[in-house]
Amino acid sequence: MIDLSRDGDIHVITMNHQQNQVDPDFLRAIHAALDEVESEAGGPGAIVLTGSGKFFNNGLNISVVMGLEGEDARGFGTELFRLLNRLLSNRLPIVAALNGHAFAAGAMIAMACDYRVMREDRGWICISEVDVGVPIAPPMMALLRAKLPAKTLRDAVLTGKRYDAHEAIASGFVDASAPEAELLSDAKKLAAELATKERGIFGELKKTLWFDLARGFAPSEVEGS
Repeated sequence: MIDLSRDGDIHVITMNHQQNQVDPDFLRAIHAALDEVESEAGGPGAIVLTGSGKFFNNGLNISVVMGLEGEDARGFGTELFRLLNRLLSNRLPIVAALNGHAFAAGAMIAMACDYRVMREDRGWICISEVDVGVPIAPPMMALLRAKLPAKTLRDAVLTGKRYDAHEAIASGFVDASAPEAELLSDAKKLAAELATKERGIFGELKKTLWFDLARGFAPSEVEGS
């Protein structure tokens, strides 16, 4: 479900299960991968988060998530918010390499990373909740508001527009694009430029940069929502 590999100072986390949809098993696996990366001693380091096949991440696994009840449902929400918080405030730089479609919760995961590089010839990033009848929780809307220009936010949320790489760069969703064959290497190159930053100060700056945003994903906020 999640592969973890290393290329020098770069930790590569690859989502590789079907459409890489978000459900309790997915969250356990990606948290475990982040735990392993973060358990290493200090020094140069960065993370590249990517997917496999046609999908970076295709959002919630609706058939599984809609069947959750009570504590299981609350626990799922808590762990999803914890993941977004970990990406936002991680001491290591995180570059998302969007190899394919990033929809709904998958787009949120990409937006919580520090930088995004998107495959230029195939794939969309899309805030699709308006078309699937799912509300966007206030902390997730705050994430989009913090990362996107106002016009892009309005159109993305209210129309469910699908952005290809060219449109995604122009609209502020992603920072760069690359051909499929060069996507991972370009993402690693960007990550390597940041990997030498002292992780203590890098993490502290990220925490203050996204302080109000990350606070919305704290467990107490999830439980009160």
